[in-house]
Amino acid sequence: MKRAIFLMLLVCFPVLAQQDTSSVKNYTIEEFYGNTRIAGGEFSNDETKLLMSSDESGIFNVYEINISDGTKTQVTNSTEDSFFAEDYVPGTGEIIYSADKGGNEISHLYLLQKNGEAKELTPAENEKANFGGWSDDDQYLYYISNKRDPKFFDIYKMDKDTWEPEMLYENDEGYQLEGLSHNENLVALSQPITTSESKLFIYDREKDKMTEISREKGNYSASGFSKNDQKFYYITDVGKEYAYLVEYDLESGESSTVYETNWDVMYSYLSENDKYRVIAINEDGKNRLIVQNNETGEKVDLPEVPDGDIKAVNISDSENLMRLTIGTSKTPNNLYVYNFRTNKIKKLTNTLNSKIDPEDLVASEVVRYESFDGLEIPAIYYKPQQASENNKVPALVWVHGGPGGQSRIGYSALIQYLVNHGYAVLAVNNRGSSGYGKSFYKMDDKKHGEEDLKDVIWGKKWLQEQDYIDDENIGIIGGSYGGYMTMAAMTFNPEEFDVGVNLFGVTNWLRTLKSIPPYWEAYKKALYDEMGDPTTKDSIALYNKSPLFHADKVKNPVMVLQGANDPRVLQVESDEIVEELKKNNVPVEYVVFEDEGHGFIKKENEIKGYKQILAFLDKYLKDEEM
Repeated sequence: MKRAIFLMLLVCFPVLAQQDTSSVKNYTIEEFYGNTRIAGGEFSNDETKLLMSSDESGIFNVYEINISDGTKTQVTNSTEDSFFAEDYVPGTGEIIYSADKGGNEISHLYLLQKNGEAKELTPAENEKANFGGWSDDDQYLYYISNKRDPKFFDIYKMDKDTWEPEMLYENDEGYQLEGLSHNENLVALSQPITTSESKLFIYDREKDKMTEISREKGNYSASGFSKNDQKFYYITDVGKEYAYLVEYDLESGESSTVYETNWDVMYSYLSENDKYRVIAINEDGKNRLIVQNNETGEKVDLPEVPDGDIKAVNISDSENLMRLTIGTSKTPNNLYVYNFRTNKIKKLTNTLNSKIDPEDLVASEVVRYESFDGLEIPAIYYKPQQASENNKVPALVWVHGGPGGQSRIGYSALIQYLVNHGYAVLAVNNRGSSGYGKSFYKMDDKKHGEEDLKDVIWGKKWLQEQDYIDDENIGIIGGSYGGYMTMAAMTFNPEEFDVGVNLFGVTNWLRTLKSIPPYWEAYKKALYDEMGDPTTKDSIALYNKSPLFHADKVKNPVMVLQGANDPRVLQVESDEIVEELKKNNVPVEYVVFEDEGHGFIKKENEIKGYKQILAFLDKYLKDEEM
């Protein structure tokens, strides 16, 4: 199946040239959101253009970019909901894109026809549909949909001449769909057992036979079929601390390791005719990419982009070109095209606002500190250029989402905005974070808000040890699970942080775990295994760790931001915690976006919300009225 792949070192501090920090310019949030975010990058049939998404218009729309000269053409003109490019329709020049309504995550697929009109391909009201690629003969579009049963996704295909759906696999058992062979006969399926253990299967549609690949306990994910459908590839951590790539012979049932290292293999895929294999490694919070020529066995010597982190890659069908999505600490992601024949790379976009001098921004650094029990905690650190022993700055501990997420090296407009205005930011990867081995990942199971929260607090202590930090003005900020950790810190350790900024964070685990979206059904058991089952005696522990029921302990100012259409953390979660804080006369500021979901995506909303975050921090950590 043709498919676009999207990605998601204990280093010494680099020796930097001494800079006159008095010359560092402070930029407005409007200037930071004068940057452009991009996504995608699918080749046209003739490989002269890339199809991409960009928020240049204020929200995401579909664009085409000319590879020869980098000129860009806007294809869609939405003003309400973001449109995301999926792919060209082979041989027609028509376009497939996806969109939801106001961030509700119920994504539908659309066909942009030659006459400029859009045809909705998955029109059922509550149908969530995800694009899956094209058949080998380019005649059929593959996608998954939960229209038959809101809890489970089935595999469908559509003939591009009629756009009538045909079901290929009915998923009554609630598996997660992992892939389809080129001949459509084999379906790769996984079954989550816990968040750190799963099973992997191959279902033969012709023989109606299910074969389990996962013979030992561990975590498994599919990584595609060879062009001739004789080999199947998967990633597992069985018997190892880190995930590695395995080849499985579909005839003999024998497995052999293709690639392993002392970091997790994040993903791997083969180009259209198996000429190249791409392997991405999560190396201490940053992507490392290997591209190997399978015909010669040699690795492709990719040109280096200074401070570059390759976020995503896509090889053209001719296997002559490769699109790279590369970001740096100081600049948002940009699109590049690499030519295998000439070994040259071309930059196609320039997403940083021309009004911003990247030298005024800060490169992130990997640091490590010891937690309460001596465990080494990795973190991504941003030190303001104006910070010194004679100019102490306030600081923030940043907590990622999840649980099980990871703070990674790369560009964040909000973080750079805060750092540019004089806040040090330590993005901690507390125990339970991914990317540092399976033992580290499992350390917080059913201990959320306990030992992982202590890791966060010890991050604050690390900040206090830096002679340029104002150790009496340190706050905490996070989104989703990081928002929960923020409220947990403000509730259960009320003396530790001077302020808390909670972006759409869980405050009532009993409600959240009972109200997860129906299409998470395949994952629900694993989530309950890690977090606790709200319908059992686990409810006692979930009650005890939910900030809402202990809000009377909060002492210091809190800011809450929430999307009204959030299907994961319902608005009522934020409404209730804000109400409880107000009852107890805790200073609280509340910002609700009526047209956002779990995470904010419209520039005007981000500008409004993030400007208020800085004003809130300046008021309570710098004692400045904005």
